[in-house]
Amino acid sequence: MNEVDIYNNVEQWDNGELGRSEEHVRVSNTDPKEIDAALELQMISIRMQKTLLDDLKLIAKMNDIGYQPLMKQVLRRFATCELKKMAREFAALEQGDETEAYDANDEQQAMCG
Repeated sequence: MNEVDIYNNVEQWDNGELGRSEEHVRVSNTDPKEIDAALELQMISIRMQKTLLDDLKLIAKMNDIGYQPLMKQVLRRFATCELKKMAREFAALEQGDETEAYDANDEQQAMCG
C-alpha cells in the first residue's frame, strides 16, 4: 500500500478495518515503570465526592476522552492559572501596587462565585 492509499482510507483506519491485524501486533517488552519514569508520571490516590466524579466522567464522555486524562487536564490548567496569578500578584507587590494584587483576587472570586 503506498502513501496515497493510507491517507485516502482514513475511515478504514478509524474503524479498525486497517491497522489492527494480529500479524502486525506484538507485545512490548518495555517495563511500564520505565514509561512512567520517562513521562515523569506519579501514581496518586485521591478521594472525592461521588457526584464530582460522576460530573467529571460526564464531561469526559462529552469530550470523547477518559475521565482520568480529563482530570489531568483540569489540574494542569488550574496549576498553570494559579502560578500565573501568583506571578502577577508578586510583580504588582514588587512594583508597590498592592491594589493590583488585591484586584486579581477580587476578579477570581467574581468569576468563581
